[in-house]
Amino acid sequence: MSVAEKADFLEKIDRALDNVRPHLRVDEGDVEVVEVTEDMIVKIKWLGNCENCFMSTMTMKAGIEQELKSKFPEIKGVEAVNGVNA
Repeated sequence: MSVAEKADFLEKIDRALDNVRPHLRVDEGDVEVVEVTEDMIVKIKWLGNCENCFMSTMTMKAGIEQELKSKFPEIKGVEAVNGVNA
């Protein structure tokens, strides 16, 4: 994947997360896309209250990962780079 293609893909992932963000913002949290690895793992950074939330693992698997995999089947998983479950 070229640099331009990767930047475009990251932007598409970020836009797809807009479907999940309202639920995170209710609890004063958010999420930021950090990178997509060569083996198609999306690395995210928890922001706000999500950083220390004990429910972030469930949110990541049941919300973020499912949302992204439904739109981008090539994604293998999602991992946090910070927070309780990093």
